[in-house]
Amino acid sequence: MSIVLAFLALLVAAIGWWLAQQRLFSKPWLETGIQPMTMDSPATPPETLGLWIFLAVVGALFAMLGSAFVLQIDATPWQLVPLPRLVWVNTGVLVLSSVFLQIAAIAARHGEMRLLNLSLAAGGASTLVFLVGQITAWKVLTTSGHLLAGAPAASFFYLITGLHGLHILGGMVAMGIVWLRLAPGSRPKQAHAAVALCALYWHALLFIWIVLIALFTGWGNEVLALCRSVLR
Repeated sequence: MSIVLAFLALLVAAIGWWLAQQRLFSKPWLETGIQPMTMDSPATPPETLGLWIFLAVVGALFAMLGSAFVLQIDATPWQLVPLPRLVWVNTGVLVLSSVFLQIAAIAARHGEMRLLNLSLAAGGASTLVFLVGQITAWKVLTTSGHLLAGAPAASFFYLITGLHGLHILGGMVAMGIVWLRLAPGSRPKQAHAAVALCALYWHALLFIWIVLIALFTGWGNEVLALCRSVLR
């Protein structure tokens, strides 16, 4: 429950920041004495707003799963699954993938077609390496006796990381569609909005992954225990 509340607080803060950026709370007619006719700032594109809503839903889903993971530990204490070292390598690969997507967004904004193609290729390849690495990490865990139908901690690990992998696959499909639309004669700036949305999606999945790793290693539980002691 603490994770869900923390996520909701973060979501409310993000929405408040977005509303402030849109100047929805401003009253320019009180500042200038002129009745407002039109908005000075451009409206947020529907695809951007749609992605933010989707990320909010995805974040809420993982927050509920993480909360169930923590509550189950509190109710029936179990030993956490020892994460293979490959998981940390996969985390570094996902960080690189997020960086490549950000570079691609910057390249599209500046109209650098060659850098855009290279960055998208590197981002897609590193993401594929991440997925293969996760499947390999699952095999390592099953070989060491941590089966899907075994300990609750192992079941949660396979469920949550598998769900995260499905969202990664969905992002790769979307990125592939954007990349295919970059015809040889097209202008990179026209694809900037789509590439920027892909980069935002990757950043969000990277953030979720880091939070999940904190839970699976027990770091998140210690932070939550500290928060509970402060709130009491």
